[in-house]
Amino acid sequence: MALKVIKERCTGCGLCVQVCPYNAIKLSDENVAEILESCILCGQCIKACPMKALLMEEKHGEEATGYRGVMVFVEHEFGRINHVSFELLGKGRELADKLMVPLCAMVMGDGAKDMAKEVGAYDVDEICVVDAPHLREYQTNTYVREAENIINEYRPEIVLIGATTLGRDFAGALATRLETGLTADCTGLDIDLEKGLLLQTRPAFGGNIMATILCPYKRPQMSTVRPKVMPMPEKVTKDGACIIEIEPISTPKDLLLSILDFIKDTAGTVNLADADIIVSGGRGIKGPENFKMLFELAQVLGGAVGASRAAVDSGWIPYAHQVGQTGRTVRPKLYIACGISGAIQHLAGMQTSDIIVAINKDPEAPIFKVANYGIVGDLFKIVPEIIRQVKERKAKSAVS
Repeated sequence: MALKVIKERCTGCGLCVQVCPYNAIKLSDENVAEILESCILCGQCIKACPMKALLMEEKHGEEATGYRGVMVFVEHEFGRINHVSFELLGKGRELADKLMVPLCAMVMGDGAKDMAKEVGAYDVDEICVVDAPHLREYQTNTYVREAENIINEYRPEIVLIGATTLGRDFAGALATRLETGLTADCTGLDIDLEKGLLLQTRPAFGGNIMATILCPYKRPQMSTVRPKVMPMPEKVTKDGACIIEIEPISTPKDLLLSILDFIKDTAGTVNLADADIIVSGGRGIKGPENFKMLFELAQVLGGAVGASRAAVDSGWIPYAHQVGQTGRTVRPKLYIACGISGAIQHLAGMQTSDIIVAINKDPEAPIFKVANYGIVGDLFKIVPEIIRQVKERKAKSAVS
């Protein structure tokens, strides 16, 4: 898509300039609206123009040829790389090897060169680096401009981005600028070796089916991938990746916001993403008061407490604890499901856990199909007994 100005209709009233949130329109010397490169096609100007002098025009792009390689966007905050970026580097390596193409990482920010050294330990062939002080914090317009410039120059056939809050914002705007498709919240990626296309699998219709989506006509093929669905790759010892330093095309003047400070919210924080052990409760818990038992079990095991959507929707526990398609995707070493039937929406968020233990009184519950160990019985008897035995073993270990 492209934004077109119909010069014959434009009166130079300047309304489009006033409403553009990205400062992407100016009036030319001829007093006619002019679209700048920073436009992300949000459409606000079209709605504001009383003369209908602006319209969105479909551009017929190039055929999907001349693109080669897999590129991963490296997300970071306060100089620390998000784990999902490493997970995508591992999956990207697998996809690149199947296609027999290079794997490239894209790192932008203040101190990007230092972050590139860390990225280089994950079997990357090339790292495109844009290092500039004004890129210290993520802002949509500057990051999208830099990424668009890199992708247009190096033409990767696949671009992978983490499905985080930042990644979702970035990916949507970038796909719009590149005029290509985007498959969001993928839980599986593979290559159709016959056609050389990216197979992008994600839950659809509320998680009731898994859809595999192709992008045969546009490039690059873009996906956002949920954290924790891909395994964390091992570091490798080999010759370093080729680091390509790229001059930024954006400037501090392009920043739309001035960030004065960050206030970290630590109250009631639930860190399910990094927990090695998660104890989750579902409808079978029967009420909010019974989650105390799960919190006690999580505490003695050194883990965190999760929940199914049914428990959260019932108001028994805050949304921050929700695991599943509409909650968090987790990949702990041990996942204990208490009173959870195993709806596909919940399984989408935890089925890649290393070990799954299911406790349910219904022997036909779907959760048992994915569980490594299943206990059929009354969780109100089983969970307290597990707590008792864990405490007993800890006490014996402390004495010895």
